[in-house]
Amino acid sequence: MGLESARYEAIDPAATGPEAIARAFENQVAYCRDNGAPHTATVCQALGALLDTDRGGVTMERVRRWAGPPLSDALPLRIAGGLHALFIAGAEPGLDPIYEGLGPLDSVDRIADAIERHDHALLPWLDGPPQTNEAGRSWAYASTMLWLADKGLPSDFALWELGSSAGINLMMRRYRYDLAGVQVGPETARMRLKPDWRGDPPPAGDFDIVEATGCDVSPVDLTDERQALRLKAYVWPEHTSRFARIEAAIEAAHRFPPEIERINAGDFVDRMLERQPPVGVTRMFAHSVVWQYIAPEEQTRITTAIETAGANATKDAPLAWVMLEANRETHRHELTVRYWPGGGEPVMLANAHPHGEWVNWKG
Repeated sequence: MGLESARYEAIDPAATGPEAIARAFENQVAYCRDNGAPHTATVCQALGALLDTDRGGVTMERVRRWAGPPLSDALPLRIAGGLHALFIAGAEPGLDPIYEGLGPLDSVDRIADAIERHDHALLPWLDGPPQTNEAGRSWAYASTMLWLADKGLPSDFALWELGSSAGINLMMRRYRYDLAGVQVGPETARMRLKPDWRGDPPPAGDFDIVEATGCDVSPVDLTDERQALRLKAYVWPEHTSRFARIEAAIEAAHRFPPEIERINAGDFVDRMLERQPPVGVTRMFAHSVVWQYIAPEEQTRITTAIETAGANATKDAPLAWVMLEANRETHRHELTVRYWPGGGEPVMLANAHPHGEWVNWKG
């Protein structure tokens, strides 16, 4: 399977077994290639090629015998993150030509050698899903707040984020946005976000975040150097601007860390909704590239809880649900919002690059 011949094929996210594993790797190759990450695509291609061999030590043997759904578990990115961490740390020089984009013809052997030399260090990377916290996605929260305020909802927001990871998006009050000329956020902010905007701009206006709280079953502490390295490892090396954003987020977290509870998303939703709704504040649940990692039964639980609370929402204490999640058929991420009172019907505001490089606004 070459980079150009890899094809994305939509399959049941819950599918398991050898065919699903092979398909997950080919899908990841196509996805990375089509989203400007050829080096990462090369890594995933090499890993896919190892599936039909006996190379790669215990790590690859565990990959071959993966019991869960490899697509939903983002199996290729788990091991790819571990390999990238080796490169960042300078622990495996044999990977340098791949991550430097030199396209070595022996990429499969280089990947196999690296895994076998660092088998013990790489195994833990398979234990949990990728942490892909990305400040570039916070444009979605900012533009939706402007859109909701334009619909008449209070422009003071309580931001409640599911799957916050390191809480980078919870710190968005400290970021500056230029959304097709609509500018919000402090002018002195180091984190400045200006996605390539296609279509009309979002409504002009302003908003304030009066509370920002998130949850994660395994939150990342950006003030811990080792945990910060783990987060960097999941950044595709081709996207240098993302590394700059992570460094800015690390600096922000050292000054004033985000509030993240170590709790699953369903329990977090229940806890937030048990509180007395503040008057004049829009309660906003939000998540980006998280839904696929939540078990179906918990997804149902969350949906039921939010819809039930939405039915009781009032004009003075409204509720919104903002989702920036992948459409696996189009390779695009779609920004969707539901709000109450207002019917709660899903409205797709935009589709976008997975890391916020461009936005196609439809709102």
